[in-house]
Amino acid sequence: MFSLEGRVALVTGAGQSVGAGIATVLARQGAAVIVNDLFADRAEKVAAAIEEEGGRAIASAFDVTDYDAVVEHVRAAETLFGRHVDVLVNNAGIAEGRFNLPFRQLTPEQWRAPIDLNIFGAFNCVQVVLEGMCDAGWGRVVQISSGSARTGQNIGVSMYATGKSGVEGFIRHLAAETGQFGVTANILALGHQKNLEEKMPEEMINDIIATIPIRRLGDAIEVGAACAYLASDESGGMTGQTIDFNGGSQTR
Repeated sequence: MFSLEGRVALVTGAGQSVGAGIATVLARQGAAVIVNDLFADRAEKVAAAIEEEGGRAIASAFDVTDYDAVVEHVRAAETLFGRHVDVLVNNAGIAEGRFNLPFRQLTPEQWRAPIDLNIFGAFNCVQVVLEGMCDAGWGRVVQISSGSARTGQNIGVSMYATGKSGVEGFIRHLAAETGQFGVTANILALGHQKNLEEKMPEEMINDIIATIPIRRLGDAIEVGAACAYLASDESGGMTGQTIDFNGGSQTR
């Protein structure tokens, strides 16, 4: 079950953390994976690790907010694999140099990067791969989001949350438009992930874990497994859905 043999998958922001886990699992399920990242060295490292396991992957470094770059790199990868993209996982969502500030302290210009990345980055990638999926009568779009999209929080993430809220709305409408062509589109809303340990002191991590019923942070391979299901034939009856994947926690 959940085989992706013969499929081509594009995973954005796949050079580290959750994105790397998603790319790894999709490759283990048989997909040929386009490993995208803003930085070539990160993408190359993940693609090399996949190939060392016996999978198929290529590194593809481009900025998803640059539509022309998306077209150029996706078409080149499709040519190399000899097939259109069947599965898109929009994982890129953390702008470089991200910072958290209350709304009152933000300027309009500071909003641009997270909004561009989360909304236009997803739009660009969907736009480039969607025709191939619809023409083939089969496709899967998986949007990585966050509980922050639907829960108000006093932690200075209004820019990030607005981008995620906007892209969730887009994906629901996309699902309604493309289901008739065999293309599904779903949202996986993540809770706190293990990569927080690289960004926060241990005391803060322990406070967060205390609010999570499973008493641990999220694991990238588990997220990848959920994406593998949403990318599979067996998920064909599910579209337009937002799945909370957060260890049972209430977002805070």
